Amino acid sequence: MVSDHETSKNAPPQRATKSRGGDQEMGEALRSVYQQTIDEQIPPEMLDLLGKLE
Repeated sequence: MVSDHETSKNAPPQRATKSRGGDQEMGEALRSVYQQTIDEQIPPEMLDLLGKLE
């Protein structure tokens, strides 16, 4: 008798299907987070430390 565990081990992995709309939304979300990171101000403490490296 073959257990469910053995059967699932041999079965090909199931892939989640994504719609193009989902991919577009994810891309927009990633661009938004990236832009927020770029726009973030550098803390004064970090600028002070960087200034000491010169």
